[in-house]
Amino acid sequence: MAAFLALFSSFLWGGADFFGGLLAKRYKSIAVTATSQFFGLILGAVLVLITGTYIAPNFSWNGYLLPGILAGACGLIGLVAFYAGLATGKMGVVSPISSLSALIPVTVAFLEGEKPSTQQIIGMAIALMGAFFASGPELKGRITLQPIIYALIALVGFGTALTFLTQGSKTNPLLTMTTMRLTTVSICLIIALRIKVFGGFSKKDYPLIVLIGIADFLGNFLLGVATTKGLISLAIVLGSLFPIITSLLAFRFLHERLHKVQYLGIAQAITGVVLISLA
Repeated sequence: MAAFLALFSSFLWGGADFFGGLLAKRYKSIAVTATSQFFGLILGAVLVLITGTYIAPNFSWNGYLLPGILAGACGLIGLVAFYAGLATGKMGVVSPISSLSALIPVTVAFLEGEKPSTQQIIGMAIALMGAFFASGPELKGRITLQPIIYALIALVGFGTALTFLTQGSKTNPLLTMTTMRLTTVSICLIIALRIKVFGGFSKKDYPLIVLIGIADFLGNFLLGVATTKGLISLAIVLGSLFPIITSLLAFRFLHERLHKVQYLGIAQAITGVVLISLA
């Protein structure tokens, strides 16, 4: 169950990142982030009301409120940096580097005493390498410093957000995720009011924005649930294969040709998943 939830979160994240990146080329990344995540917050609030899930908040590290707030802030930094990096047109630089964000929560899980089997560790390593290569790393041509900086910020932002999400999910994944979204939407609203950026989206953009927000919320939520059902490191790695989905969507909708290194990455990721599943 944990593996399925984590892999499904990859599909959702891959779709959200691809379509969010497309919108970020036409609108300010902060506007895309704020608006899409507002709809994610609405979904979270509805789910909390429907399920009747409520735990009195406290600022303990072992609760959901503090980890949720920190995850939201870090995730927002990572997402804005990711979209800004994609807007530079260097997806082959930004996506591969940011895909390595899983190394942060996986390292934390190991430091906390998690001990996967040797086969699982090998599978995780192969899967992460596959995600990196499937992103289509660009080694040719002139690469400027700007997209690399954006990618590194996204890596740290996503990695720390996943770490905090994992911690909060030990108490309650849904409340942690809803707190994350409340945090990001609040920060985005403050920024938007300050720099006077409110999107300017056309009506035809809103269905896609809603889907991006929902997919991103569910991707995080399902990964949070997955980390409570098995080894955290395995769930994080399987949930970090989203660059494969992003690349396949670019192939399908933008008619971008997949390079040999991307086919190699996809094959590696599949091999890694199989090794993990059979361990």
